[in-house]
Amino acid sequence: MAECKFFGEVKEVGFISTRLAGTDGVSLETEKWARVFESEGFCCFYFAGELDREPEVSYLVPEAHFTHPEIKDIYNHSFDVTVRDRLVSERIHKMVRKLKDELYEFIDKFNIDLLIPQNALTIPLNIPLGIAITQVIMETGIPTVAHHHDFYWERDRFMTNAVWDYLHMAFPPNLPTIDHVVINSFADEQLSLRKGISATLMPNIMDFDNPPPPVDDYASDVRAALGVDEDELLVLQPTRVVARKGIEMAIELVHRLGMKAKLVISHASGDEGYDYEQRLREYSKLMNVDTIFVSDIINEKRGTTKDGRKIYTLDDIYPHSDLVTYPSTFEGFGNAFLEAVYFRKPIVVNEYSIYSKDIKPKGFDVIELPGYVTEAAVQKTKKLLTDSTRIEAAVDQNYEIGRRFFSYDVLERELKHYIATHMALRG
Repeated sequence: MAECKFFGEVKEVGFISTRLAGTDGVSLETEKWARVFESEGFCCFYFAGELDREPEVSYLVPEAHFTHPEIKDIYNHSFDVTVRDRLVSERIHKMVRKLKDELYEFIDKFNIDLLIPQNALTIPLNIPLGIAITQVIMETGIPTVAHHHDFYWERDRFMTNAVWDYLHMAFPPNLPTIDHVVINSFADEQLSLRKGISATLMPNIMDFDNPPPPVDDYASDVRAALGVDEDELLVLQPTRVVARKGIEMAIELVHRLGMKAKLVISHASGDEGYDYEQRLREYSKLMNVDTIFVSDIINEKRGTTKDGRKIYTLDDIYPHSDLVTYPSTFEGFGNAFLEAVYFRKPIVVNEYSIYSKDIKPKGFDVIELPGYVTEAAVQKTKKLLTDSTRIEAAVDQNYEIGRRFFSYDVLERELKHYIATHMALRG
């Protein structure tokens, strides 16, 4: 491990989350932040319930994961109810003590100087972890940057609950040693209104200064592996299967295009159940759209399934796609949108609120949906897909806009300025 640079009083950085593994937005953005810190000579360490980082910089605590049986049961007894059983409170407090001990050990083991909770003080999937982090910060005064991706008030499923006391206390806490970072302007406004907290806005980014490499031999057979013929379109829906992704619109669009195509959905359902996936399968049959769910052969790393099939990364899939659909009804920002821009693919995007306010004004050339599939959008998509010159002009324009507003260079400037003006002053 490289020698850590001493900057003010900060040299060892500790990232904390429920999960830092795979291709979810929080894990991806954590990796990008760590890359910037490490380029400046800082050493980064990781605390989570699931980790895919190197063992020597990792601190794995199963109870930090939102799928841990005890944590999941606490969650189930905290939401969709309005009165909390006394036993649930006792279980929460017991788990808080356990997680606090682990956090103190993490800080001591790696001599952590700066904590960066990644969404762990934002969305209450693991209530004891949020409380434990808050108490540790309060008890130690350790400098903290809380990076917020999705607040609980942005999701209907959190609004009926019996844990308002904990949500007000820790999601997020308003403490003097915490600096807050949000990824969109709506979050900035709501955090100020609801919590009286001022935040720094840092949007998600991609490495636009280093374009994706050409398709290698390993990924050359992606279309065949997905069962997509050479004469049909590969329409990629690069998201998890959750209702807010609006995937019905992608299915309807493919149906109304009337072109030979397959809709490929890259990720699994995740933490919100499988009812929506079943709904999409039934809707695809109704609309006569060939929709394939391929999360079993897409992972963050290449490999082989138990039955001998090749596992691809999402980066292997993007170059083979003809169109990317992103019909989300809500997003904290829009990682998949930036990925499609990065891989120079034409995009159909629903005008969700953050897109309309923070992304659209930048001038991207995409096909937009106003919350439903319009005939104008169908015809515009059909015309675009049959005009390679038009596609090239659009994706090149989008790439340059991405490089200007959402590149690593932008994040590096923001973080360097942030460290210089905030962290060093605490030395």
